[in-house]
Amino acid sequence: MHFDLSPEQQAFRETVRAFATREIAPLAAQMDATDAWPDGLWERLGAQGLLGIGIPEAYGGSGGDHLDFVLAGEELAYRSAAVALSLGAHANLCAYNLYRNGDESQRQAHLPDLCAGRRVGALCITEPDTGSDAVGMQARAVRDGDAYVLTGTKTWITNGPVADLYLVYAKTDPAAGARGISAFLVEKGAPGLSVSKPFTKMGCRGSQTGQVYFEGVRVPARARLGPEGGGIHVLMSGLDVERAVFAAIPVGQHRRALDLALDYAQARSQFGRPIADFQLIQARLADMDTTLEAARLLVWRAAVVLSQAARGGKGSPGHRLAAQALLFAAEACEAAADSAVQIHGGNGFSEEFEVNRIYRDARLGTLGAGTSEIRRLIIARELLARPSATAG
Repeated sequence: MHFDLSPEQQAFRETVRAFATREIAPLAAQMDATDAWPDGLWERLGAQGLLGIGIPEAYGGSGGDHLDFVLAGEELAYRSAAVALSLGAHANLCAYNLYRNGDESQRQAHLPDLCAGRRVGALCITEPDTGSDAVGMQARAVRDGDAYVLTGTKTWITNGPVADLYLVYAKTDPAAGARGISAFLVEKGAPGLSVSKPFTKMGCRGSQTGQVYFEGVRVPARARLGPEGGGIHVLMSGLDVERAVFAAIPVGQHRRALDLALDYAQARSQFGRPIADFQLIQARLADMDTTLEAARLLVWRAAVVLSQAARGGKGSPGHRLAAQALLFAAEACEAAADSAVQIHGGNGFSEEFEVNRIYRDARLGTLGAGTSEIRRLIIARELLARPSATAG
């Protein structure tokens, strides 16, 4: 095994880092304060090739695989978790899902604009009464001639209030349970489709989240993604990828929290000495650094395994590994953000200091893409289904 990035991956990471420093860092505090997405940012992300990772150039994408997405996600989240979150929902959950599961006409119709940032995408799974129980969704899609009539409410939809294209899951055959779920592409402006005002959130402000309502929306049959009843495959395989690539967000936040804590500990003096000289502060810094390295390696491994599986290689689908990556990275990030605030002392309690935003943003990591509890259930079930709990 080796852990070195290729020259191309190193160059890509440096390019994204420079872009994030130049374009994202100056916007992050204002996004948090106003809960608004900056004008023109989608187009700039598209021009940088960040909205088409994993999608071939023929459709306007920039190619690459899940590890490339992880590298980009960490660098963006280092400057703004909100930007990384909205980009992930658009580029991975919507655009990449569409590329992977759509037919040629659907790809040609939607991907070029999504990859360029001319249109914004969103994924609609969660419902008010079915959060972690995604398969228990109540949204219905009833066949009516050459169309489906879609009815239901989706909630906690990242990019929901501003999206131009929604990838929506609904039950076409409720009696079939998980095998009765189908996926659809629904465009903004469709009669019967409406959205809520953005939710007011404790963190990741500027990434717009809300409810999406479907009240008798007619969706052409040609807008169904994959076969009728095939939505569960799209949903579950997409969740593995989502957990792996979104785990890069807490890694980026974690790294930023550590850097800020290091700088502050060396600049802040008490009792005539920098607080970095105190062993209890050093212990926190050492733990933050150690868990950062562990989280990053776990996330990279999950991304590589899923990329191999997507290419038809020997890699496993990675259910357990993807869950482990997000579970560990998110909880390690929460602990690191807490330590960063503690090292800042009273200043960490003030929104004037960046660690305050990181602390608030980090809380989402244990809640989104399946809670930490759900991730632990996935890991345990995979373990119990194996011949040996210690098998690699």
